[in-house]
Amino acid sequence: MSLPEQLLLSDLLRRQVRCDQGLERGAGVLAWMHPPVHRLLGWASRPSAFAQKRLVWRLDQLRGLGEQEVFVKGEPAETDAATLERLPTLIDAALTGADDVPLGLVADAAVELRSGRILHYLVARSDPRLPGSSRWRLSPDRIVDQQPGRVFTALRGLDDLPVARASVRQKLLRRSQRWKEQVQQVGGRVEERLEGWLEEPPWPEALREEIPWPERERDPEPDPRDRYDRDPYPDQRYTDDRDEPDPLEDWPEEEEPEELPEPPRQPPPEEPAPRRDRYRGREPREADDPWI
Repeated sequence: MSLPEQLLLSDLLRRQVRCDQGLERGAGVLAWMHPPVHRLLGWASRPSAFAQKRLVWRLDQLRGLGEQEVFVKGEPAETDAATLERLPTLIDAALTGADDVPLGLVADAAVELRSGRILHYLVARSDPRLPGSSRWRLSPDRIVDQQPGRVFTALRGLDDLPVARASVRQKLLRRSQRWKEQVQQVGGRVEERLEGWLEEPPWPEALREEIPWPERERDPEPDPRDRYDRDPYPDQRYTDDRDEPDPLEDWPEEEEPEELPEPPRQPPPEEPAPRRDRYRGREPREADDPWI
C-alpha cells in the first residue's frame, strides 16, 4: 500500500491505528514534534477511553492509509497522558502578529511523510473546530519566535498569507470584491467613451461651412401639377383639365324626406254590458257567488 508524499496532521490523527497483528490501537490524540526545526517525529494514540495509557508511534512505522484507518508495523512505546502534555508542540498555539496583535490559532500542519518535515502550518482565525472555517497557509520561515503556546510573526494581518481553504463568507467577500473591481473598470471605460463623444462635434466639418438656415433663399412652393422629366406631352397635359368646370358645383342638393301623416286615432273599445242573472231576473252583484 503506497503512501502519499504529504499529509495533513489532522488526517493522521483522526484515523484508527491498526497494527500488523490486526489489533486496533485507538485513534490519534497528539502529535509528537520538534518545534525548533519544524519536524514531525510521530504521534500518540489512545487505546482505551478509560485508561491513562498512551501509545506513541514513530513516523517511520507508518505503512499505509485507509479511509478510516492507518496501518503501522512494530511495537509502540507506552507512556501516560501527563508525560505527553509536557511535550512541546505548535498545534493549537496562539498566533501573534506585529505589535503583539493576536491573529488566530495554529490549527494544522502539512507534513512530508518521507522525512517528517513540516512544509507549512494552517492558521484559523477563530475556533478551528468550527466546520467550514477558513485556513491560511503559514510557512516556517515567517515565524520569528516561538514559546510554549505562542507563535510570533511580523504579519499585519491574515490577509498577508495565502488562503489554503476559503469559507463561504470568505468566498462571498472575494466574489463581491471581484465584481466591484469589474464594475469600476466598466464604469471607467464608459466614462472615457462619453468624454470622447462630448469632445467631438455632433456634425462633420463640411456641414458646419454651409449657409445657416435663416439666411438661405426660400424656394417657391412647387406646384403639384408641374411638369416632370421625360414627359412626352408637356404642353397638352393638364390643359384640358384646367378649363373644365368642377363637376361637384352643379350637383343637386339632397332634399329632406317629407314627414308622414300620423294615423287616425281609434276610440277605445266599449265595455261589455253586465251579465244578467238568468235565475233571479236581476243584475249580478259583487257579493253573489258565480257558482250558485
